[in-house]
Amino acid sequence: MASVTLEHIKKAYDKLVVVHDFNLRIRDKEFVVFVGPSGCGKSTTLRMVAGLEDITGGTLKIGDRVVNDVEPKDRDIAMVFQNYALYPHITVYENMAFSLRLRKMSNEEVHKRVCQAAEILGITEYLGRKPKQLSGGQRQRVAIGRAIVREPQVFLMDEPLSNLDAKLRNQMRAEIILLRKRIDTTFIYVTHDQTEAMTLGDRIVVMKDGYIQQVGTPQQVFDTPKNLFVAGFIGSPQMNFIKAKLVEKAGSYQVEVLGTTVPVEQEKAQILKEKRVESQPVILGVRPEHTAVQFGNASNAIHSKIQVVEMMGSELHMHVTTDSGDQIILRLPTIDLTKEQRAGLKGGNDLYFSFPSKVVHLFDPESELSLLYHENEDDQ
Repeated sequence: MASVTLEHIKKAYDKLVVVHDFNLRIRDKEFVVFVGPSGCGKSTTLRMVAGLEDITGGTLKIGDRVVNDVEPKDRDIAMVFQNYALYPHITVYENMAFSLRLRKMSNEEVHKRVCQAAEILGITEYLGRKPKQLSGGQRQRVAIGRAIVREPQVFLMDEPLSNLDAKLRNQMRAEIILLRKRIDTTFIYVTHDQTEAMTLGDRIVVMKDGYIQQVGTPQQVFDTPKNLFVAGFIGSPQMNFIKAKLVEKAGSYQVEVLGTTVPVEQEKAQILKEKRVESQPVILGVRPEHTAVQFGNASNAIHSKIQVVEMMGSELHMHVTTDSGDQIILRLPTIDLTKEQRAGLKGGNDLYFSFPSKVVHLFDPESELSLLYHENEDDQ
């Protein structure tokens, strides 16, 4: 097992820089997820760790060894690809044994490792089949098994679940979590799916345009996003953003938004005070699940008109427009709704909502940075 350290890593194709000054230390046996939209540089960074892409600048270490110029086969890593990359003309057993045979490993050791990996992944009965006889989920298990048998220091996974349907993705996510507990090695996992990032990672690295936007545990990134991009990318439906005004008076703060006033709770007010934030325009962020729908006008409730109601089973996603023209998404659990309340949740009807001050996020409109963010030990 080993740590992985990326120091000032850069990747450029001629004049096009696709990864900028990437700095991160991945601890031994840690599961780290690189997440971000297509083209953000996450797969390129993973391929540099694997040795499949040359590093333009910076230093890459696996353990204490600098591996910038080390061949992929000599880095003691194993990679699982999005498209499985199995040999179609040989059996599952031989696919999994292939890299071990290249190492001139004894037949007994090869058989032992392949059978152990197959048992862990529940594919023992498929060892005699060829890849074309397997489903997508079974092929992905074979691809993971081929990596497991090598017993590498570091596992690299590049969007391994993106070719599977939703049900299989959920199942394979759970299996990867269990797999990680059984083999207990260092994982670097790339995905554009924030659900995978949140459920799998010890820490997640949110990327955009080749830059790291934030590093932290899933809970830290969800609760205290560093900027507008992270706040909008993590969470589904995405966070609502509303123009507002922060008012400071005698060391206390409140936010004027959508015709109402929301006091800033003490803990957040203290952060603003320490940063010497004064009265200014802000962008207020509030997640759809942190809003409270009210049937009938209540004090400090915000009036809106329902535009669209999406039935999601256990909850409703309601797209509403406020009197100021802001588009807001509200999430409402369905379990406690009466028939009368359900009947009233239709396009064109009035709806009131509010949100407690403890769930409010505040961003600077110019820098797009959070006014409430503070550095933590995971930001590296």
